[in-house]
Amino acid sequence: MSEVESSQSKVEDIMPLTDPKSKAALVVVSLGADRASQIYKYLSEQDIEDLTFEVAKLGKTNNSQVEATLDEYYKLCLTHKMMTDGGLDYARNVLEKAFGESTARNLLEKVSKTLQSKPFNFFMKGDPKALFSLLQNERPQVIALIMAYMDTMQAAQVLEELSDEKRIQTVECMAKMDRVSPEAISIVEEEMKRKFATIITSEDNMSLGGVDYVADMMNHIDRSSERKIFEELGKRNPELAQTIRDKMFVFENILDMDDRSVQRFVRDCDTKDIVYALKNASEEMRAIFFNNMSKRTADTVRGDLEITTNVRLKDVEEAQQRIVNIIRGLEERGEVIIKKGGEDDNIIV
Repeated sequence: MSEVESSQSKVEDIMPLTDPKSKAALVVVSLGADRASQIYKYLSEQDIEDLTFEVAKLGKTNNSQVEATLDEYYKLCLTHKMMTDGGLDYARNVLEKAFGESTARNLLEKVSKTLQSKPFNFFMKGDPKALFSLLQNERPQVIALIMAYMDTMQAAQVLEELSDEKRIQTVECMAKMDRVSPEAISIVEEEMKRKFATIITSEDNMSLGGVDYVADMMNHIDRSSERKIFEELGKRNPELAQTIRDKMFVFENILDMDDRSVQRFVRDCDTKDIVYALKNASEEMRAIFFNNMSKRTADTVRGDLEITTNVRLKDVEEAQQRIVNIIRGLEERGEVIIKKGGEDDNIIV
């Protein structure tokens, strides 16, 4: 195993789990067989099958991963109880005092999704390419409404498959979406029911889509599709394009990060990813990285940059996206500071 691969393996060993299914499996394993069996009583057959599969493939974990996952599980349970017993405002007030504004917001968003009975659940577990075959002939307004109920990662994967024209129209529709009435949802549901023989109901008005949702979705999309979307959206609606950009964190935003934050995320990055990510980067961007590495690492990266040739743009963009994902994960845990739209995120590190 090379020095880089060994280093990457060590980093992966200490990084917390990010996949929700893996987290659920770790919680079940940590509870022990007797307590876990009580949870299984409340799950559907499909959920039991999915969870058992995740438990089987869980593999090796360490104390830090277990502690981080159980801590998140405890906070989510606490948030759920406060929201159901005391209401949203009460829960927000208590959580912000206990954990800070950023963590409170993330907890409330996660629990809110579980408390809502969402239409279009038959789309939720579908493969993105299969969903695309069902949605590609629908109107952008319909696609936007259905995607607004999806997880942002899933919505991003579906968006990547749409044609350039329909993709832009769908983004515009979703960004302009706010609160949707039950009547409007029912119309779309009826149309879907006729086509897919699916009966879904809706009760209360729900906040859907919007610029924040689009920005989150765009943070998950591949760099090539992101660039195309913003190029076209910038021509059609430059104000909207800028508003979405301001709420995102992209590779170029590293230029706005403080040195301590850069030093923190660089430690978690694969050296190969840094080399690829800097292949078409500006001198200013390269300086940010080099100035916040050890001299030895910086010399290694400079040397690799010189000998690494014929790199595909796709590989560069994928490396940049992996680095962005690391930064966003660290930001969620309050370990780095990132700036969006020219505003400071006042996080104590």
